[in-house]
Amino acid sequence: MLRVFGASWALLLGMMLLMLGNGIQGTLLGIRGVIEGFSTAQMSVVMSAYFGGFLAGSQLTPYLIRRVGHVRVFAALGSLISAALVLYAAVPDWIAWSVLRVIIGFSFAGVYVTAESWLNNAATNETRGQTLSLYMIVQMVGIISAQGLLNLADPGGYTLFVVASVLVSLSFTPILLSATPAPAVAATRSMGFVRLFRVSPLGCVGIFVMGGVYSALFGMAAVWGGLVGLSVLEISIFVSAIYFGGLVFQYPIGWLSDRMDRRRLILAVAALCALVSLAGALLALPFLALVGVALAIGGLANPLYALLLAHTNDFLQVEDMAAASGGLLFINGVGAIAGPLIIGWMMGQMGPGGFFLFIAILTLLLSVYALWRMSRREAPSVEDQGSYTPLTPTASAVTVGAALEAAQPGTQEDAHADQKG
Repeated sequence: MLRVFGASWALLLGMMLLMLGNGIQGTLLGIRGVIEGFSTAQMSVVMSAYFGGFLAGSQLTPYLIRRVGHVRVFAALGSLISAALVLYAAVPDWIAWSVLRVIIGFSFAGVYVTAESWLNNAATNETRGQTLSLYMIVQMVGIISAQGLLNLADPGGYTLFVVASVLVSLSFTPILLSATPAPAVAATRSMGFVRLFRVSPLGCVGIFVMGGVYSALFGMAAVWGGLVGLSVLEISIFVSAIYFGGLVFQYPIGWLSDRMDRRRLILAVAALCALVSLAGALLALPFLALVGVALAIGGLANPLYALLLAHTNDFLQVEDMAAASGGLLFINGVGAIAGPLIIGWMMGQMGPGGFFLFIAILTLLLSVYALWRMSRREAPSVEDQGSYTPLTPTASAVTVGAALEAAQPGTQEDAHADQKG
């Protein structure tokens, strides 16, 4: 792991700074929206807009890269992010914020594709799995650390937006100075949704569901905190707990997934997440208990995304992985767009409890569907399963495709054999 970090530390440092900036703006907007008096429905549109832009950016960035190159795309989109971040405070209007969120979502998707292509190119077959794991850790640490920065200044002022903008601007330096020429981005069509569904019905349904769950956690947790009257410090702790749980639980869940029928684990993790979320919705919990609920939900929901990717990968042919990664990301993006809109409506109808209830309903439905799928087809043997690779839903098609390839049975053994030969 240290050797991998030494080879890619500048890229990883730049990505951490990017996640610091993105983590600040995601939570800060939820807090600031409550201060500005925006309704839950209005904030749900604002939060959903990011994922709409992110989906569009994921689809269009490869074409931009092929036209003008990685460096120009990265610099242009990074500049858009920095400019948009400081405009939030200057234009406190939910419609303007929605437009800015589309721009930022589009730009972050493009920045991820560009930076991750450099990172993937720097890895070898032997180190790709460790590189992806380290990249996931850096992302999560960046988002968690960002929550602490929210307490440096008044969220009702300009300072925190400027801090987020500066962090994003600073992230360009290590990435651009260290980036080697990236491989050409090939035009890859997504696998047809009907075909992808036939390959892995549970993977498709689960990835769609987890898109909604993740966008709800990433976009609406701070809005929920503001509605129930949490302080800025308490909101930052609550949001940090979600991502800290996601970081810590990835590895034990991944270890289990490589040693059992993944559908059983998906069923168990989703059902447990539903129970914890239901407790958050129905019980009047003290703050420390709420932090425990956030830790558990994040720890169960975040690894589900990578677990569903690993399950889908068990039924893919090597030549289909690139196309499948594009299709899965599109399905996840559609779910992510819908998530804040639905949870915003639920919170508007039944109050803050709708936040946890939404997550409970989605994860319960996923567990029921996983149980049904277990009766429809035999699971591959544990020996034939690919390995679990920790990933977050922010990963681009570049990283998802690399993870699917690295996870194939025998990949690591083949890499070691090549080196010995």
